[in-house]
Amino acid sequence: MRYAQIRDMDITNGEGIGVALFVQGCHFRCRNCFNSSTWDFSGGQEFTDETKERLLSLLDKPYISRLSILGGEPLADENIKDVISIMREAKGVDIWLYTGYTYDKCLSDPQRKQAVQLATYVIDGQYVDELKDLTLKYRGSSNQTIRMTNETNRMTNETNRMTNETNRRTNETNGS
Repeated sequence: MRYAQIRDMDITNGEGIGVALFVQGCHFRCRNCFNSSTWDFSGGQEFTDETKERLLSLLDKPYISRLSILGGEPLADENIKDVISIMREAKGVDIWLYTGYTYDKCLSDPQRKQAVQLATYVIDGQYVDELKDLTLKYRGSSNQTIRMTNETNRMTNETNRMTNETNRRTNETNGS
C-alpha cells in the first residue's frame, strides 16, 4: 500500500481530535473530489512497517480519540489488506472509515465486510458533485451516510480513554 499523508492532529474527519491516514489510490475518481491528488496508486509514499509503527504510536496520546482512514480509497483491492491490518492494531480509539463503496456493497464482499465491522463509524458512498452540501458534517454530498457500525468498539474505546486519563493523572500526582 501507498499513502499520501498522515495528519497527527486532525480535527476535520471525525469527532474530536484524531489522527488521519490518507491512503493513495482510488478507482472511483469522483468529479471535483477534494483529494484528487490521491487517485494515482503509484503516487505518495510506500507504507512500511516503520510507517505503521509511527502511525500507531501517534494514537497513543491521551487527547487522541480516533483514527480516520480515508484517501484515496481505503477499501480498494490494492489497499484493503493493509487497512484491515492497521484497523486491527489500532487500540483505544474510534475508527472512522471513509469509502466510496456503499455500505451494502461492502457487506457483499468478505474483505470489505471485515473492514466495516472493525470500524466504529463508516462514511459510505461516492462523492456526487451535484449533491454537494456544505452544511453536512464529515461528508461532502447528501448521498453519503454516516453509520455507527460498532457500538461495542466505541464503548470499549471510551472506557480505555478514561482509564488511560485516570492513570496519567495518578502518575502526575505521584510524581511519576
